[in-house]
Formats: sequence, structure tokens, C-alpha cells
Amino acid sequence: MSPRPPGLPLPSGHRAEFVSLLSGRHVFVTGSTHGVGLAIAVGLQKSGAALVGHGLRDDDAARDARSTLGQATPFVFGDLARDMPGGVVELADAALRADDAIDTLVCNAGTYGEPDFLETEFQTFDFTMKLNVYSQYVLVQHFARRWVERGTAGRVLLIGSINGRLAEPDHVAYDTSKGAVEAMVRSMCVSLAPRGIRVNGMAPGLFRTPLTEPALQDDRIRRWMELHTPNGKVPGPEVCAETAVFLLSDAAEHIHGQMLFVDGGMSSWQQPDPPDSWMPPA
Repeated sequence: MSPRPPGLPLPSGHRAEFVSLLSGRHVFVTGSTHGVGLAIAVGLQKSGAALVGHGLRDDDAARDARSTLGQATPFVFGDLARDMPGGVVELADAALRADDAIDTLVCNAGTYGEPDFLETEFQTFDFTMKLNVYSQYVLVQHFARRWVERGTAGRVLLIGSINGRLAEPDHVAYDTSKGAVEAMVRSMCVSLAPRGIRVNGMAPGLFRTPLTEPALQDDRIRRWMELHTPNGKVPGPEVCAETAVFLLSDAAEHIHGQMLFVDGGMSSWQQPDPPDSWMPPA
């Protein structure tokens, strides 16, 4: 078996330019102080959207995000997993006080990581479902009611994960929550598309973020993940930003109820060919 060649480099200057694609849109992005959420916020802003950001607390990450997005970008802070549903509604209303014209919602805030399934306490499962699923349900419903009342053509993007279809060992709570997000995308589409509100989802694969970087610094882990991805790439989260801009723009006008996988093809592959050096002798 010959070794699979590494993924070809992306063409020079491949980064998409979406200038003004979202001009006039007003977007609330949850979990936008770091990682994929911040990358999405940056991409939306570069595309002309007015932003309201969100973080758990006004900490160093939030200050760095403000520095990146501009000090004039309003942020609201709070735990989306607390006081369900009242606390979530309060945060949504705080975002609307910052920008009464919000017509687009990106639900990115979430949690990841848990112990061995046999050792996981119910509280961990409950917290994961509250933050990754229930908060998205409450936010979409709250904004959708307002948009229907005002006749606003709202747009929603739910952030799922490749884990919604492919299980990861000892991630039962997380995998379950992301499977639920994909189901919500379809069901919310059926309920809201007739009311002029477009709902889609995005399922990221593995990206370089502050959460994943410690593991990817291990050359063996990084190489294994590259081998597990057909295009051989573990890119930065800006790839998600470009996808988000497209799905929220008029270019995706007839795309409803879809979960778009942004994973270099990982979800299409049952398992990669192992490198020769790992193969047992014949």
C-alpha cells in the first residue's frame, strides 16, 4: 500500500472576499469572543454586517475580541445555560437593546469535553444540552416571534458539528447535542420558511482554535488528523467564516434546512488508509 500524498496546498490568495454581501444585515453572534465564533464575527463584519457580540464574561478574551472587531462593536455577556429559558431571553433582549434592528442570528456558543461515559454525571449531560441545544431553541424562537410580528425576513445559522453524525469516544453528551442541533435545523426550517425566515446549519470538522491547539502541537496527533481528512488539511477557523457569510447572504436564497459540513471531507470517509509505517507486517 503506497502512502497517501499530503493534501495539495490551497491556491495562493484563495481566501474569499465577500465585501458587501451582508451590507444592511444586523447580526447577533453568540460565543463570539474566540475560536470559530470570533472568526465568523470577523467574516460577517468584513462582509458589511453590523454586529452584536456575546461572551460568557467580560474577560481578556472579550477585550481581545473587541480589539479585533472594533471598540464600537457592542457585546452582551452572560451564561446561556442558566435560568432556562428566562436568562436566555434576557440576553436576547440585551442584544436587541444594543441593536434594535437585529435580523440575523448565529448560534455558536457551546461546550465541549466530558469524562469517560461511565464516569459522566448527569449534570454534565444536562449542562451540555442546555448550552448546545436548549439555548439555541429559545433564541431562535424569541427572535423569530419578533421577526414574524414585524414582517422581517430573518436569517438563522445554527452551529453544529461533525460529531452530530460521527461519534467520538466518550463524547456522548456532546455528540447527542450536536445531533439534536442538526434535527432542529430541519424542523425549524419547516416551521419558519413559510414565514420568510431562512434557517440553516454549519457542521465544522477539526480546526485550529485555542481549544484544539494543545493537542495539535503533538505531531503524531496532528498527522493522524490530517490523514483522517481527505484533503489533508487542519485549517484555521476563518474557513467557517466564509461558509457562514455565504449561507446568510442572498446568494443562498433558496437554501433552507441544510446542515453544511465544513470538514475537508472527513465525514465522507469511513476510515483512512493507515500509513505504511503503521501497517502490521504481511
